[in-house]
Amino acid sequence: MRIEGFIFVFMAAFFGAADLVYWFASHDPTGTAVLALATAMAVFVATYLIVTARHIGQRLEDNPDAEISDGTGEIGFFSPYSWAPLWCAAAAAVCFAGVAFGWWMVMLGLGLTIPAVHSMVFEYYED
Repeated sequence: MRIEGFIFVFMAAFFGAADLVYWFASHDPTGTAVLALATAMAVFVATYLIVTARHIGQRLEDNPDAEISDGTGEIGFFSPYSWAPLWCAAAAAVCFAGVAFGWWMVMLGLGLTIPAVHSMVFEYYED
């Protein structure tokens, strides 16, 4: 994960430099703010990836001597058949459509989103 972290460090440096050049070239506060936010997001992701890389150690992808066969085996559990992502996507679509059609529709979408996300998170939770 260190490689990915350093990629985001490079992105943050690029966005920061582009932000300074953009500000001095155009004096546009909107574009400058957007580039500053892009810089901040890249710094956040880079920090997360680098800190996480210190805690979990080296992955197979980070080992230059690793073989393809070292990564075989069980990767994880993936739900074979679930309707929960469909309901989450439909609820999100209602929320996003509400921005265009009216805030009442956003509230309706939020009312649908909460149980949809709950069903997705607790799909395999047993009492």
